[in-house]
Amino acid sequence: MFLKLDLAKRLSQIQKEEIAELFIRGESLEVLSKKFNCMKSTIIRNLKKILGVSKYQKLSDIEKAHDRNEEIYVINKNKSFYIDKMKEVSMTDLTSQENYINDKSEKDFLPSSSFLEIPPIDYQIENLPRKEISSVPISEIDFPKVVYMVVDKKIELEIKLLKDYPEWGFLPNEDLERKTIGIYFDLKNAKRSCNKEQKVIKVPNCDVLRIVSPILLSRGISRIVTEDQLIAL
Repeated sequence: MFLKLDLAKRLSQIQKEEIAELFIRGESLEVLSKKFNCMKSTIIRNLKKILGVSKYQKLSDIEKAHDRNEEIYVINKNKSFYIDKMKEVSMTDLTSQENYINDKSEKDFLPSSSFLEIPPIDYQIENLPRKEISSVPISEIDFPKVVYMVVDKKIELEIKLLKDYPEWGFLPNEDLERKTIGIYFDLKNAKRSCNKEQKVIKVPNCDVLRIVSPILLSRGISRIVTEDQLIAL
């Protein structure tokens, strides 16, 4: 089952600068994604361009460490609250028992012991891989009139694994091993990704992507990667 997403939102330069400033101040990727109504991968891509990969990674590591500390604090706080409540129950039980003993005459006094078993506290932090919710079926994609592809000198497609794209690194390992091809909506971005042994070709009719999807699947290629989107064949 796939989650339908809108096409990538284009951010203005002012918005990109505001995103970078908020991220430096400690705003999370999730909050920025909701605030500017775009995917996390779009936020990450623009942050890397504006801040540089090295600075982005340092700030990202700080954010992750902060999130882990917050999570540990909440767990410890919950544990303390739970133990304090158990102590309150224990003290109440002992007080009631003392009053009962004092009300009894000496001849009726019988030694009494109180035992309260506290259940073990078992907190576990969920550390399961995130399920893929980012792919959009190719049948639901409204392609632009023209897209661009990077090929080698023999006009053969450049095939990559999904794990070769850092912006999709949050997906499960099983999905990161998928074979992909890349397309570009912007010619400048395509040329920027092209090396000396490759060249950019123009695809004037995007329906060809839907037509050849069974052939691509037969070769083990199950995803098309754009600048901001992941398309399932």
